[in-house]
Amino acid sequence: MLKMVSKVKAFLRGEDGQGLAEYALILVLISIVAIAAMTPLGEAIRDAFAEIKGHL
Repeated sequence: MLKMVSKVKAFLRGEDGQGLAEYALILVLISIVAIAAMTPLGEAIRDAFAEIKGHL
């Protein structure tokens, strides 16, 4: 257990953790952009299905 704690501390102090944090931030930004882009698309698809349902 003590060995594991020392490895976690070393990981947090090292620069590898900084790179991981940067990748996490990039992933979050990409997710936000994807959600923002898909929201209007989802509304357009919903409207198209509502129109189809109205014609049936």
